[in-house]
Amino acid sequence: MTRHSTSTTTRRRSIALLSMIMLAMVTGCGRKDDGPEKPAAGPESAAIGDTMHVVTMSAEQLQHGSVKWTSAEAREGAGMIEAPGQLVPNEDRTAHIGSPLQARVMTVRVQAGARVARGQALVTLQSPEASTARAEYEKATASLAAREAAAVYARSARERAERLLAAKAAPRQDVERAQADDALAMSELAQARAERTRAQAAVQALGGGNASGSVVVRSPLDGVVLSRDAVPGAVVTPGAPLVTVTDASSLWLDMSLPAAAAMSLANGSRVRFGVAAFPSDTFEARVMSIGGALDAQSRALPVRAAVTSTRNRLRSAMFATVWVDAGARTMSVAVPTRAVMLLDGRPVVFVAAPLAGAGAGARMERREVTVSGDANGVTLVLTGVKAGDLVVTDGAFAVKATFSRGKMPAGG
Repeated sequence: MTRHSTSTTTRRRSIALLSMIMLAMVTGCGRKDDGPEKPAAGPESAAIGDTMHVVTMSAEQLQHGSVKWTSAEAREGAGMIEAPGQLVPNEDRTAHIGSPLQARVMTVRVQAGARVARGQALVTLQSPEASTARAEYEKATASLAAREAAAVYARSARERAERLLAAKAAPRQDVERAQADDALAMSELAQARAERTRAQAAVQALGGGNASGSVVVRSPLDGVVLSRDAVPGAVVTPGAPLVTVTDASSLWLDMSLPAAAAMSLANGSRVRFGVAAFPSDTFEARVMSIGGALDAQSRALPVRAAVTSTRNRLRSAMFATVWVDAGARTMSVAVPTRAVMLLDGRPVVFVAAPLAGAGAGARMERREVTVSGDANGVTLVLTGVKAGDLVVTDGAFAVKATFSRGKMPAGG
């Protein structure tokens, strides 16, 4: 019994030792297959997600790209308040065109976004009411012609009777009768003219409908089609919306400002704003009205400004960021306008950090910035850069190209 137990214990120890040797061999093989550990990322590049934020350029690259930099400067200027805004159509130059009568839509000749000219056909309608209006107009025109002829005859009869009376060749009773007929004819002529004017106005209100009942709705101004509600085949009632046309060169900027900022404005004051579609540009608007009471919930004051859309770059319903002069003088950061680049759809500035040693190159950092406008080649930066930072001015395109190459996946 003792000999059997000893033998069993020896076998167990042998199996355990063999297992440890095999495990060590497998572990060593696995490490060998994995190869040497990858070195940590050096100063050549650094990224957050898929966006490169730092690259290092050699002295040769800097010289080849003619890269130069200058210090961002601190400047004293008016304090700015940033507020949200939205571009909306100028209602004074917008036409909401509705159906003039109950009719069926036959054709719609424009689409939303189309540019139209004053008098251009937009929608064709079909309605019995239009043919009735045209028939009444034609009837009134014919009646007017008959009344005009009758008036001419009555006037001639009156003049003849008066001549005969003067020659004592006709009784006074005939003259009086001719005068009464002339007055009646003139009254009926005036009534016929009024009826024809009414019928003509009715036809014009219907877009000049013809005998077949067809009515063409035309644009009252030059502009852009904002919306198209008319659908071919649909039956519309009087006043039903068909097409909305606006003058795209004139917009309104609606904004909500803190009371302190709004009180520093007056009708005619200028405000600056930017939109996401053109992140490196700023635009100007002129205040046209200031609300008389604060919003009960936001405690902000509604302000509306007029915007002239040069080259029709701005569009209705764009959201805007508005900058308003708060009055107090504050320090801001100014950089040359050519230092602000557009990368991945956002305005950026490249900040240089020269490396130690002659010909060692420089480390370039991409900084996303918020700008508040530019003038005379200088751009004011609200966030992203501080005074004293070395911002790339000349050769910024070469730095931008380096960042773009750094984002490209390596070839397999």
